Amino acid sequence: MSTTQSERLRELLEPLVSSQGLDLEEVEVDSVGRKRVLRVVVDSDTGADLDQIADVSRALSAKLDETDAMGQGEYTLEVGTPGAERELKEHRHYVRATDRLVKFQLTEGDELVARILTVDDTGVDVEVPGVKGRKPTAKRLAFEDIAKARVQVEFNRKNKNDAQDAEDEQDVQSEQESHEENAEEA
Repeated sequence: MSTTQSERLRELLEPLVSSQGLDLEEVEVDSVGRKRVLRVVVDSDTGADLDQIADVSRALSAKLDETDAMGQGEYTLEVGTPGAERELKEHRHYVRATDRLVKFQLTEGDELVARILTVDDTGVDVEVPGVKGRKPTAKRLAFEDIAKARVQVEFNRKNKNDAQDAEDEQDVQSEQESHEENAEEA
């Protein structure tokens, strides 16, 4: 795909995506056999649910049908979100990855896996997990020192909501036990 086609597609599609309350992250055209596939990646600060993706897909499809942006040949439109292990390229990506574990490749060649704590205009504050029982350490990374960053999938980490749910569940269970003891005494 030529850069000019990519730019034209982005210019055409971005206002529609924005009108749906989403950010246009990526536009890519691939050839699959005789067909072409137009992949559009969207996201927002709160994520994109299936209804939003369906709505934006219908809007993009209608717009593409009324223009000649994809030419006369057949193509398939695929609209989705960045996925679990997204690469962080824009400031908003880092903000959205707050409290997530990220693998950083630094410009000096080092690699670092750390959790993003805060993000500002110049960089990120991260927490580097402790190794072998050591406490985690805080570190500051300037954006200019980051060559590449990618969110890591965590299967065994309980998030803050899970911990709060577990506490609430224990409180309810204790309350039920207390009621049962009071009922037995009466």
